[in-house]
Amino acid sequence: MTDVVHEAISPDALESRLRAIGAARYHDRHPFHRLLHGGRLNFAHVQAWAPNRYVYQAAIPRKDAALIARLDDRALRREWVHRIHDHDGTGEDDGGIERWLKLTDGLRLDRAYVISQQGALPATKFAVEAYVRFVHEHSPLEAIASSLTELFAPAIHAARIAGMLAHYDFVSEDLVAYFRRRLDQAPRDAGVALAYVRANARTAEAQNAVLRALTFKTEVLWAQLDALHFAYVDPGLVPPGAFDPARQASAYSTSAV
Repeated sequence: MTDVVHEAISPDALESRLRAIGAARYHDRHPFHRLLHGGRLNFAHVQAWAPNRYVYQAAIPRKDAALIARLDDRALRREWVHRIHDHDGTGEDDGGIERWLKLTDGLRLDRAYVISQQGALPATKFAVEAYVRFVHEHSPLEAIASSLTELFAPAIHAARIAGMLAHYDFVSEDLVAYFRRRLDQAPRDAGVALAYVRANARTAEAQNAVLRALTFKTEVLWAQLDALHFAYVDPGLVPPGAFDPARQASAYSTSAV
């Protein structure tokens, strides 16, 4: 449980508490990611991970659009809108969602099937929609604070790039393009969000709200990995309708594994 602020603390102290949440709760600590990055999953496990993570990727522009619609600050809207462009694409940049779909293409998954989210785990869908609703329903300050998991993202992306290229012969440089781009995008985005939180969370009430918001976001990410681990690693109970490597890979893959 996040420590409660009883009296307003300095922006530096608040930032320290936010970073401590990441150190303790960010999903780089989850066993599924350690298996993924350590090369201890098989092709079917990685296949199952990619379309489930797509559900989250596809939701990011929706949650950012929901936030922008409630921002009165024109400068902040102008700053925040590039997040939508980063994922949906703009001009000659296809965007992060397209780069993720190239990953699932490379994992021999039918693109229409991935986009439909038909095979995603129920818990994945619930967790992702909970995040979108949070941004809809909470204050802009809390919504912005919830994005601060990006403070911790570069390290996990670097570990994923190195680990997957080293351990999986079915992963090529082209397939990790999404993660390489995020090495630059995430720090930029996190810097904007952190500056806003530092400047605007000045009361104990507001500071507690942003600490809870970041904690909630780490739980959203953790819950998605819990679902993957339960369904595909241990005990391996795939819910009805979800992607099942044993039954569905041949039906939904463009070629045999």
